[in-house]
Amino acid sequence: MNTPHFQDVQFTNGYEFTQGTGYTLPEYPFVKPPELIQNKTLRHAVVIVGGGISGLTLACGLANLGIRAVLLDEDNTVGVKGASSRGICYTQKSLEIFQKLGIFDRIAKKGIQWSVGRTFAGNDEVYNFDLKQQSNFSLSQQPAFINIQQFYIEGYLVERIQELGCVDLRWQSRVTAFKQNKDFATLSVETPEGSYQLQADHVIDATGSHTPFHAWTGVSMESKKGDDRWCIADVRFDTHPPTERHTWIEAPFNENRAVWQHLMADDVWRIDYQMAPNADAAYISREDVVRERLERQFGKKVKVDIVWVGPYAYKSQCLTTLRMGRVFFMGDTAKIVNPFGARGGNTGVADADNLAWKLAAVLRGHADEALLESYNDERLEAAQENVKVTRRTARFLRPADGVERAFRKATISLAKQFPFARSLINTGRMAVANTYRGSRACGETGGTSVQNVKIQWRPGKTGALNDLLQWADGRLLILVFGQQSKASIKRLQELSASGLPVRCVQVLSKGDSAQAREHIWDLQGHLQRACVSVPAGGWAVIRPDGYLADTGKSVNGNLIAAVATSLCL
Repeated sequence: MNTPHFQDVQFTNGYEFTQGTGYTLPEYPFVKPPELIQNKTLRHAVVIVGGGISGLTLACGLANLGIRAVLLDEDNTVGVKGASSRGICYTQKSLEIFQKLGIFDRIAKKGIQWSVGRTFAGNDEVYNFDLKQQSNFSLSQQPAFINIQQFYIEGYLVERIQELGCVDLRWQSRVTAFKQNKDFATLSVETPEGSYQLQADHVIDATGSHTPFHAWTGVSMESKKGDDRWCIADVRFDTHPPTERHTWIEAPFNENRAVWQHLMADDVWRIDYQMAPNADAAYISREDVVRERLERQFGKKVKVDIVWVGPYAYKSQCLTTLRMGRVFFMGDTAKIVNPFGARGGNTGVADADNLAWKLAAVLRGHADEALLESYNDERLEAAQENVKVTRRTARFLRPADGVERAFRKATISLAKQFPFARSLINTGRMAVANTYRGSRACGETGGTSVQNVKIQWRPGKTGALNDLLQWADGRLLILVFGQQSKASIKRLQELSASGLPVRCVQVLSKGDSAQAREHIWDLQGHLQRACVSVPAGGWAVIRPDGYLADTGKSVNGNLIAAVATSLCL
């Protein structure tokens, strides 16, 4: 089957969040499933419900590891019809995941790279950063950020899933009922050609914030709804503003309210305007009102094409657990964060990457079933952290009268004069790979993400950490740094032959000689640095999701214990 491609169309307006028509999305055909053809209920190991960015990333991650799954989506396309760009900023960790899955080159070709952010109060620049200069971004082969409309990434994931096989993508398939017992779950599915049931060992809910699975499973959550109102405009200009992230805490052209400005693919700019709390949604997104707002910011002489415009209000919520029986929650079904710092879609991508390798390890018999519980350990911790961080930003951008407003006023005033105050300016702490502090699948020195650093296979042939992870094929990657004793090399050989799901590699520096059959060169020391500076002679265990499981100073019994911990054996 030929995969549909994206196509720009005549730009028109959409005055409601679900009615814009700025892009034509690809449409995928409904294919009659075997349950309807055979008129019987079939059992599947993994059923993913929801074909958004997190559900498709999980499906692609499973396909990349050769794990069969079914994905059910009630629509026949990617994105949300009429909702235009939606998520736009993708952080380095997400880009590393997409590189591992085989779609990074498509994203890089289409999207816009950026690293510089500037924040203004009135006409004064009060804060700026360059992510390329920060150590937690500087070592990876992927850039700090790429801006691209979310539906492009979802479309690339569909293309890649079709290339890889393994996953049955079922469009126009709406789940209407669900029940589970100690042995399996049963889902009822409605399609254009009739309804059917299927059974699943594991169900992943990636259907979004309005999911019925919350009610079906009885999961509890903590929720908070704000009164902040925004108007989002996707526009094209005849002149180009700088390719940087610009934010205004107090924009003189927006009644001293906040404004965001980002460049995306197709030379389209995403401009987010903070509105009055009681703003009328229909009025603020009228074309004449939007054009007047754009003229105040960019001048009357700038030619503007409106791609899409719509009002937006947000809330934040977080489940109290990300697993209920056989159901795992990910993406917006797990948590909803305020839209600051690109912590929405990126955390859904990380959810998927975290669960994919764990499902694969358990289904292959490489890990104990308890490994799946570590998904809740790690991603619930990440969800709670991201909700907390974005709520702080929301309070800075719309402070309550009294202490919060006084703090913001003082911070802005100080930041204009003194560098120490500039880091207190909070227009969104940019998303980073979350650290896992309380995971049963990490040791004492584990829990941090390892950047996709450059390595050298041999003189003249380079690669990256992701190449090693692909070579490990869902197994744990054990790196031993520097020269080793004969006893240590023998121990590694025994570990490789033990039947445990591991791959061992010796990491050599300048002047070292290869002792192990599998070895690479880390001439700049970047890999060793990315692994929290493991000492010479030491080791690091890296999981398939690129997270450090544990480290040690010498190849001894602690290494075996680290492997067992990582797999919950």
